[in-house]
Amino acid sequence: MKRLTLLLFASINFMQYVKAQIPSDPLFTKEDSVRAVHGHQPGRGFSIVERKEGSLVFSAYASVRYLNQSGLDDTYTDYFGRTSVIKKRNDIQFQKVMLYFKGWLFDPKFRYLFYVWTSNTSQGQAAQVVVAGNLQYQFNKYLDLGVGIGGLPTNRSVIGNFPAWLRQDTRTLAEEFFRGSFTTGLWLQGELSDGLFYKTMLGNNLSQLGIDAGQLDKKFDSWSTALWWTTNGYGRMEPYGDYEKHEKPATTLGASFTSSSENRQSQPGSEAPENSQIRLSDGTGLFSLNAFNNGSNVTDAKYHMSSFNGGIKYRGFSFDADYFVRWVTDLKGTGSIPVEKLNDNGFSLQASGMIVDRKLQGYGTYSWINGQYGDPTEFTLGLNWFPFKTKAFRVNGEYINVKNSPVGYLSYPTVVGANGSVFMLNLELFY
Repeated sequence: MKRLTLLLFASINFMQYVKAQIPSDPLFTKEDSVRAVHGHQPGRGFSIVERKEGSLVFSAYASVRYLNQSGLDDTYTDYFGRTSVIKKRNDIQFQKVMLYFKGWLFDPKFRYLFYVWTSNTSQGQAAQVVVAGNLQYQFNKYLDLGVGIGGLPTNRSVIGNFPAWLRQDTRTLAEEFFRGSFTTGLWLQGELSDGLFYKTMLGNNLSQLGIDAGQLDKKFDSWSTALWWTTNGYGRMEPYGDYEKHEKPATTLGASFTSSSENRQSQPGSEAPENSQIRLSDGTGLFSLNAFNNGSNVTDAKYHMSSFNGGIKYRGFSFDADYFVRWVTDLKGTGSIPVEKLNDNGFSLQASGMIVDRKLQGYGTYSWINGQYGDPTEFTLGLNWFPFKTKAFRVNGEYINVKNSPVGYLSYPTVVGANGSVFMLNLELFY
């Protein structure tokens, strides 16, 4: 059991959710260990090799999605009066597959993770298949050093709680608009005191998926830091919802700050599987040709973003709030760029309740963006059904009502400019 626990120390941000569920993990509270009695814990996988010189565990994630966008308007007109046709979908996709090979070598403190990550809705796009990983060394509970591909801790949903979200593989509209993504870099993380955690990372850019080394600038200054405090077994990686039904109110409070120099080359394509393009609030990519409809083209910019989050869980109910502030400065390019900087802010709210203990959960979310070029909103209602009474498998159905979405790509349920309603039905396995 001890060796299996040490195996699970190997994780990028996404897999750190698993760490919050392991009872003998020294980074977590006694309340966390109580939650581990609820059947198989997502991400534990299968132990393949356990030897004195190392170990190997295999785990897998897979999802299937039916998506119906028929309720969206046929066209969208942006802030500058340009009209585009909305390409609506009504299809089923074997959405995503992730295969993880993780463990330790030579010393249980030296961990590795190698993984294959696919986004099957993006067949033919850059980074549709990713083979990557990272190495980490845990000096003690206060200091863990990692190198490789990881998530910039720009906001709560990127610090490692995927797929422990209320929505299946979908962030709220505001999170998706403001956040950073995954890149190659160095990071430090740990627990400063009881329940107080941190992660700080220096990376190549906001999102390196689909970006080759020749497209990166030479500044290496994408820096992001997060600090968060949890109580009563909320979970280190701040998973959403109260499936475990905390008997005492469990809370979290956190903040992040991110800064990054970006250019046109270092931004992923509009349909990239993890699209974090810097956009105007009407959905126009900042680095798109003629983005401001006056003949100018932005080639370089400086991205800054702060996020603040809080949440509470109690007896099967949860409520979470996130607030975002983004400002983009140092705009450079050709022609007369009409603004010196961009200032946008917004928030998202999420609430959930267990309707049937360990079987059925209902939730709702709301997002709003206060932007210079429009004020998009999103409202969702959904159900999570856990037929085997474990979070390792769920069926998720969700209704989305969106107004002028500024975000969207093939693996996200809405498209840029979406105005109207969307329905999706998902199956998710995380073993």
